[in-house]
This record gives sequence, structure tokens and C-alpha cells, in this order.
Amino acid sequence: MNQAPYSIKGFDHCEFYVGNAKQAAYFYNKTMGFNIIAYCGLETGSRDKVSYVLNQGKIFLVVTSPMIKDTEIGYHIDRHGDGIKDVALTVNDAEGAWKSCIERGAKSAMSPLEIKDGNGQAVMASIHTFGDTIHTFIERNNYKGSFLPGYSEYNLGSETETCGLAHIDHVVGNQPDGEMQPICDFYERVFGWHRFWTVDDKDINTEYSSLRSIVMANDNEIVKIPINEPADGIRKSQIQEFIDYYETAGIQHLALSTKDIVQSVEKMKKNGVQFLTTPDSYYDSLIERVGEIDEDIEVLKSLGILVDRDENGYMLQIFTKPLQDRPTLFFEIIQRKGSNSFGKGNFKALFESIEREQGKRGNL
Repeated sequence: MNQAPYSIKGFDHCEFYVGNAKQAAYFYNKTMGFNIIAYCGLETGSRDKVSYVLNQGKIFLVVTSPMIKDTEIGYHIDRHGDGIKDVALTVNDAEGAWKSCIERGAKSAMSPLEIKDGNGQAVMASIHTFGDTIHTFIERNNYKGSFLPGYSEYNLGSETETCGLAHIDHVVGNQPDGEMQPICDFYERVFGWHRFWTVDDKDINTEYSSLRSIVMANDNEIVKIPINEPADGIRKSQIQEFIDYYETAGIQHLALSTKDIVQSVEKMKKNGVQFLTTPDSYYDSLIERVGEIDEDIEVLKSLGILVDRDENGYMLQIFTKPLQDRPTLFFEIIQRKGSNSFGKGNFKALFESIEREQGKRGNL
């Protein structure tokens, strides 16, 4: 596929549809160190929805709730629970990106729209991807405000202690069995992206379950979206559990990068974030598996942080438990020290940890 005639600068933001935006914003502020920087609601002229914009480093999250009944937002929450509706991308030409995708077979979710306020103008346009998820193209070439036109600056009234989270490393989409390849083909055809990394059920399996995964990346590899699907197993995989409770394909987790994972995880744990646990035995042969590392293994063990290495270096990662009532969306905290991979060597330990939680929920 020819290269797309526009450039992607990176992840712009991820928008969550949630039952109570104010409480969700407060939760992410207090537990994960996000500043609440902007607001859209009744006071700004929005009569049907309310949104809060959260920021930490280069990460922007938007939490949105409906203000009235019988809305698309309300339907999304009723079907999926709290979840990510929009993985927005910053581009140099939103209308050009939208036109290119439509010409290549994508379905429009929102035609190009120019929005303005006293800080300038921006252009937005959206396309459908998998399940009910969309990608919105955001062009801010002439906008100087804190987020987008229609939002006012928000002052929480107290200082927020950040957790050192820097940027979105990747966003993971789960698919029903048999739909991974068609979705990857979609990203190749519509966006001109390429397959950056892949594993199958021979690489990732436990006694009970397994998965297949292909990481799709844009031309400059700033944006990466792993696409997962369950593989046949003795029992239900965590991918299938997600599909059962989300009811369609959707965003399973956000991976957020940090320059000091030990400090970030310590702060988040202190703030009440619950992480998946790792057996002490995982660390017994860690040096044999990954070689020498800078971090104190006993500290990593106490926090449950996983380590993996590829030909470029190593990486450290840990996963939260689901952050809402349904066992769907969670977060990954990741620190890369040269490695460009996705923790293939940790998948078995991760899956077994998730399966322990599935067993507690009666879903294994």
C-alpha cells in the first residue's frame, strides 16, 4: 500500500465514555497523578454531554458522560461499561487524513469539522475502526489553547502529585477469534501501516489459554496498536473474557511510559492502584533469562515488576487490575531501556497472573 498522504505526529488523546465523568476524573487525578486541565459541560454551552481533560507528561485522556438520556454515549456505556471510545491521532491535515481513509474503504464517523474559539481553530474528523471504536484525526496547526475549542481551562484548586507517566507507548485492541487478520489488513489498506511485531499461540500460552497478536505501526512507528485475538485453549482466555464483557472488539489496555517505573509504581500503589501480582519464583532465574540490569531485583520483586530483553536492550512492565467493575479496561506501566518489543518473555507470567484473577471472578 502506498504511504498515506498525511503525517501522524502521535497519539493525541484517548476518550473514555464513563458513567460519571466527574468521579472518573477525580479517580485518575488522585490515583494516577493526572492533572485535570480542561472542562466541557453546561457552563461552556454543552447541553448533552460533559467532559474532563486529564494530562500528565504528553498523555491526554478525556472522560465523557451523557447529560441526557437516549444518547450514543449512554448506549455505549450500557453495552460496554466504562471504556475507550476514541483513540485520537494528531495529524498535520485532518481533512486530508479523513479523505484518504474514506477513499481506501474506511467508514466515516464524523466529517471534517472546523471548530474555533478565542485561542484559534482546529479541525477534527473521525473514522470507524473495530467494534465501536473510532479514530479521530486532530489538526491543531493554528490552535493555542489548553486542549480544543469548546473547552475551558479547569482549576481543581489543589496541587496534583504526578506519578512520572510520560507518554502513551501503545494502545491494545482485542478482537473476537478470527478477526485479528482482517483488522490488521484494514490498517494496512486504509492507513498504510505495517506489521511491526507478531506472536502466535505457540509463543504465548499457558496450561489453560493462549493468544495471537500483531502490532500495527504507522510509517514513523510513533503510533503502535497491538491487535490481539484469543486462540483455542482448555479454558477461557483473558482476551475472550474481555470480549464477553465488552460484547464487541474494543480497547483492552493503554500502555503508559515512564522513565522510572519503580518510582511510578510505588506512587500509584500508595495512591490505591491495584496491580497484578507475580510469584516470587519468577525472579529466581531473572538474571539468567535477561542478563544484568540496573534495577535492584528485590525491589522489582516487592512491586511485581516484570523484565524482558531483546536485541536492542531491555524493558520493565507491570499491569494494573481492571480499573472499573467489568473485567475489561486496564493499564500497563512500561519503561524501555533500549528494547522495542512487547514483553514476549513475560506473556506466560502475565497470563498466569490474569488467570488467577479470572478464577476469582469465576470466569476461567
